[in-house]
Amino acid sequence: MTVALDLAHVHDAASTRLRGVDQLYTTGRRELVELLASMGRPVTIPDLLGERPKLTQSSVYRNLAMLESAGVVQKVVSTDDRARFELAEDLMGHHHHLICVDCGRVDDFVVSPAAEHRIESVLEQAITDTGFQPSGHRLDIVGVCVDCA
Repeated sequence: MTVALDLAHVHDAASTRLRGVDQLYTTGRRELVELLASMGRPVTIPDLLGERPKLTQSSVYRNLAMLESAGVVQKVVSTDDRARFELAEDLMGHHHHLICVDCGRVDDFVVSPAAEHRIESVLEQAITDTGFQPSGHRLDIVGVCVDCA
């Protein structure tokens, strides 16, 4: 997925959200936010360390946990036992995930506004009698990526 992110907006939001939980937007956290923005898909901590070998693993774990608790980063569940991280959806835009059952890779994809409307309509019809009040949706498509096919 290629989304043109306004990094200035992302940094402002990250700083505000961290202040809201009495935390600072440190250089290390800023670097992680920029790295996640540049990766273009949900990534594991080893992926992040591979891109920036000078980062320390323990610091990445701590900073990702804090960024997640502040609502800057979200965890994406895959088919393997590795956590993957991406910027929060409200910062990067609404999207969905392709999840490989063989290697666990997760890629983002977007659909047209018309298709999103159809998805919302189908989901609304499916839950109409449940009393559930949705605030949004996430769509994960599970299968085999091109590298594993």
